[in-house]
Amino acid sequence: MTAAHRLLAALLLGLAAGAPAYAQESAALYPSRPVTLVVPFAPGGSTSIIARILAQKLEQRLGKSFVVENRPGAGGMTAVAAVAHGTPDGYTIMMASSTALAINPNVRKELPYDPRRDITPIALIARMPYVLVVNPDLPVKSVADLVRLAKEKPGQLSFASVGPGTIHHLNAEMFKSIFGLDVVHVPYKGTAPALQDVVGGHVQFMFADVPPAKALILAGRVRALGVTTTQRVAAIADVPPLSEAGIPNFNTASWHSISTAAGVPKPIVDKLANEIRAVMGEADVQKLLIDDGALPQISPPPEEFKRFVDAEIVRWGELVSKAGIAHSQ
Repeated sequence: MTAAHRLLAALLLGLAAGAPAYAQESAALYPSRPVTLVVPFAPGGSTSIIARILAQKLEQRLGKSFVVENRPGAGGMTAVAAVAHGTPDGYTIMMASSTALAINPNVRKELPYDPRRDITPIALIARMPYVLVVNPDLPVKSVADLVRLAKEKPGQLSFASVGPGTIHHLNAEMFKSIFGLDVVHVPYKGTAPALQDVVGGHVQFMFADVPPAKALILAGRVRALGVTTTQRVAAIADVPPLSEAGIPNFNTASWHSISTAAGVPKPIVDKLANEIRAVMGEADVQKLLIDDGALPQISPPPEEFKRFVDAEIVRWGELVSKAGIAHSQ
């Protein structure tokens, strides 16, 4: 080997040896500038509520701003696709729900991202019950009343969702399928505007995530008929499970995660996961979420959480198929 070859080999060996040190140093310094936390829906829904709580806590722990940015549209797909195909440096993360990561692959003929290939799940943060609410002026005080009215007025009642293929939509389609109802779907860009139109009587009912619906239920501006989980939800403890209120075996809940683009360095993913788990373990955070109607979760490590997401794609595929909306959008 010539002197020139020995020098080149030494340089290459030095670069190879330096790569892990660089990754470790990047994680140690991360974040060195503000991080954007994308919410794929309009402000006011449960996704935004949880994101703002989490962002504030991460700022306190990591010393840099976590800026919540709402990017509604296309049932969340637009924002998720932008993050999935963005720069994989850990400075753009997102609230990714079961809709984005597990339901959309089963209801969309064309999806602008592949959750298995383009997204890195970081941490599970909460499960979300839903509640069936109706406009209070409607002559409906039970599930049986709503079913009866819908059958008396086929095609005349409408329900809101936060977009085609979302869990809000899926819950309603399952409800339609169970009772053979003819009701009209009206999609919105977020839970808050959808609920306001239920309050105003522009649509008659919806399956809403509990946190943004709670205040309206307690104020009597919407009437709650039942929650989608088999257990009662502490924030609205007087509302029975739908499985006890006329829809046997009805049991659905979504989940929320922090996720990012594939390719973000593992040390940064692990650092974020550890910090998020620490935040979700704080008593005040758990109380805030429970009081709002969410079910806080302590996430498994990222690799295990990714296996959970893969399994959820299969599970939701079965539910979507039963609801009759598989690849209908």
